[in-house]
Amino acid sequence: MRWSEHVCVLEGPDLVIAALEAGAEFEALFVDTSAADRADLIEIVARAAARGVRAYGLDPAVLAKVADAQTPQPISATVRFVTPALSTLLTHGLTLVLHDLRDPGNVGTIIRSADAAGVSAVVLTGQSVDPYNPKTLRATAGSIFHVPVAVGELDATLAHFEAAGSHTWATVVRGGTELLDCDLSGPSVVVIGNEADGLDAASIARCQSALSIDMAGTNESLNAGVAASLVAFVANWQRLGRVTPAIPRSLGES
Repeated sequence: MRWSEHVCVLEGPDLVIAALEAGAEFEALFVDTSAADRADLIEIVARAAARGVRAYGLDPAVLAKVADAQTPQPISATVRFVTPALSTLLTHGLTLVLHDLRDPGNVGTIIRSADAAGVSAVVLTGQSVDPYNPKTLRATAGSIFHVPVAVGELDATLAHFEAAGSHTWATVVRGGTELLDCDLSGPSVVVIGNEADGLDAASIARCQSALSIDMAGTNESLNAGVAASLVAFVANWQRLGRVTPAIPRSLGES
């Protein structure tokens, strides 16, 4: 129903406020009748009413039955969402492609970091989690309303950005160019793979280059959300001129 109607459910004041501030199209607002006198909820209802959004009071037991969160929130809303077509996405700056990411927390974290680091877009491909399910939405902390989030196929996505002049990078645990040696200051696409298995060989080969994040400890790999966040901020710092790609040392130089 979520995708057939293009309507998602937002739970909690923070997400509802973020949607209001972003100008999202609301269908309705639902308020816990036992908390209706809370000052913050009164303000949210007033802001929504100013935009013509109707609020409905619901018994706490009813909200608990329909809520996804373990601890039901005192306010929720149904909001229409639009997923942008690939052709409408900006092709400058950094685009993060999430391929087969299954964890809502990871995807939400990446969207939140993408917002903070000025990423141009996030594209989910393969069997990635639904970006508009309640768990993912909560993990974005409202950033899903500030970053274009598209859904597509990996090959078509890479072909679109390469045709527009972007350089495509696959993330690999080892054997790629170290992140700080990569030039991400121009149009770039970085593909993040599945939490458990990373990217398959065909997906890696499909990209123009591969990058790795050097690690000093003994752990085999980084969490996908952490890795994507590091990539996003390094790219942002390069665009701002705060860091430049490292120059590889000559052989024998210590």
